[in-house]
Amino acid sequence: MSLDQKKNLIGGAWVAGAGISENRSPANQKDLIGCYAQADTEQVALAVDAAKNALAGWANASPQVRADLLDAVGAKILEKRDEIGTILAREEGKTLAEALGETVRAAQIFRFFAAEAVRVAGDAIASLRADVDVEVTREPVGVVGLITPWNFPIAIPAWKIAPALAYGNTVVFKPADLTPGSAHRLAQIIHEVGVPKGVFNLTMGRGSVVGDAIVGHPEVDAVSFTGSVPVGRALAVKAAGGLKKVQLEMGGKNPMIVMNDADLEVAVSACLNGAFFSTGQRCTGSSRLIVEAWVYDEFVEKLISAANTLKVGDPLKSDTHMGPVASESQLLSNLSYIDLARSEGAEVIGGGRFDGEAEGFFQRPAIFADATNDMRCSREEIFGPCASVIRAGDFDEAVALANDTEFGLSSGICTTNLKSAREFKKRSQAGMVMINLPTAGVDYHVPFGGRKGSSYGSREQGRYAAEFYTSVKTSYVFAG
Repeated sequence: MSLDQKKNLIGGAWVAGAGISENRSPANQKDLIGCYAQADTEQVALAVDAAKNALAGWANASPQVRADLLDAVGAKILEKRDEIGTILAREEGKTLAEALGETVRAAQIFRFFAAEAVRVAGDAIASLRADVDVEVTREPVGVVGLITPWNFPIAIPAWKIAPALAYGNTVVFKPADLTPGSAHRLAQIIHEVGVPKGVFNLTMGRGSVVGDAIVGHPEVDAVSFTGSVPVGRALAVKAAGGLKKVQLEMGGKNPMIVMNDADLEVAVSACLNGAFFSTGQRCTGSSRLIVEAWVYDEFVEKLISAANTLKVGDPLKSDTHMGPVASESQLLSNLSYIDLARSEGAEVIGGGRFDGEAEGFFQRPAIFADATNDMRCSREEIFGPCASVIRAGDFDEAVALANDTEFGLSSGICTTNLKSAREFKKRSQAGMVMINLPTAGVDYHVPFGGRKGSSYGSREQGRYAAEFYTSVKTSYVFAG
């Protein structure tokens, strides 16, 4: 193993870890992307201390200072997008086109919050009492711990880091241990453009060590987490002991309804994208396709035909539609769900593991035809290119099936009937609703989040990010 490790950033200095880990491509295990530092609890404590010491200076800095820094980060990401996108595709496995798109999205997020930094709004409200003025202002929460997943290794860090810094907080950031490369390159850029020491800190390593230490540290005021449901729930319990502000984005088992009146070309395209693009590794992906009976057989036939055209292979090649699964453990989990779906009585089409052009974790898209909503394969988040296709008798049954889940992140419907679309928007128990669009794919300037087991706390992205990254203060002044 090379000793030339990519280091953690603590208090403005690059610090070697207590250990190092190899970052290898899921498309080719011989492709060593780099060796990355593994922080321990002592380094997390140092990072938190650095963030605490830097807080007053950053919180009281001119909004223009924060805006200029974030804008510079966005510009630098765009300048380096080919380099970053290639790292991202190599380490996560999504296609280069998707990786470049994600990199550009990260830049857009930083530039959006650069503008938000100079327009943090408050309220002047008339008091009920004479000669009293009431003012409502927003202030930084404090030291914020950010814990991000492997499936969007630069976009999700961006939509947490950018608002945290824009609103005057200081940051201790732990990226996913599986994909540290993109996050480390982002940290380098933030450092290069001149972030004051201690304002932004990078602590890479295992969630059970680094993430746990961040959540448990008494000087961390708030924690934003994106990841699995079990980890999110455990994090919330631990954070509650310290009365920390918590924001959780977790799983999804998102439904896409296909009505009898749908344009099937539109429906198949939306379902193919939602279920299989990014190798199905999106919390907003559509893994339950609920299809009205009259078009069920035709839809399944068209979906199978479309899935068969997807080329699975090297994510760096321009003609690849779907890259590898992100890790061997995730692949084995996907394959176990395929076996489960078959044992539960679904007809499994595709889904098998196969050898790509190199030693990697490749899987074909899997369609579970004639599935029912009570099967485990239709209820549990698989997080891979697997989709249950469920038959519904009519609109009301389809909506009931869509809502019959512990999750509530994203949902969709394909229909040419305006009344059905309008009714579904009202009745869907999800935080985001798509009409004739894939359930995955969102804009960065509007709220992101869900209901039930998918999300906890205030929304991410857009102006709604202020709800988490700021604290409201109400001031009364007697002027008599």
